[in-house]
Amino acid sequence: MTTVSIIGKGTMGNAIAKVVADGGNTAELLGREDAGKPLAGDVVVLAVPYPAVADVIAAHREHLAGKVVVDITNPLNFETFDSLTVPADSSAAAQIAAELPDARVLKAFNTTFGATLAAGTVGPLTTAVLIAGDDEDAKATLAGVVEAGGLRTVDAGSLRRARELEALGFLQITLAAREQVSWTGGFGVVA
Repeated sequence: MTTVSIIGKGTMGNAIAKVVADGGNTAELLGREDAGKPLAGDVVVLAVPYPAVADVIAAHREHLAGKVVVDITNPLNFETFDSLTVPADSSAAAQIAAELPDARVLKAFNTTFGATLAAGTVGPLTTAVLIAGDDEDAKATLAGVVEAGGLRTVDAGSLRRARELEALGFLQITLAAREQVSWTGGFGVVA
């Protein structure tokens, strides 16, 4: 059994906690009031908006070393909805990895909405979680948790692919904000 610490009690944090619990694993859901608290999980999910990541890292830095840290953020400009806020040759996940050199950083969950995680489907398809990262064992651990929870996983490659995942997440969010797709729908993967 794997324990997953999820920092963030919003829609995504709760949906990920449901997936973890559905697979028979343990979810520890943490909020702002838990800043600095030791983290029980070997896997830590940063289920907060990108602008809050720096504060989360500052509050939990000492507890993140050696952990699998999962970045679910989409670093978009929420004022204009017209661009990502990280440099074109980088990603939020890459910046987090640079801040946490002793953690094994993955990018995942950012191309799904909370509703599709909780429902387990996107239209007629099983929800697929795309995972990017440089540590194969970390990716396998997260994939095991997600698949035990009834979802599919797709290995999206190295952490360098986080930039493309963030662009895909950005596109999906902007389409939903413009009511071109539903917040209960989104992109599916057919293999």
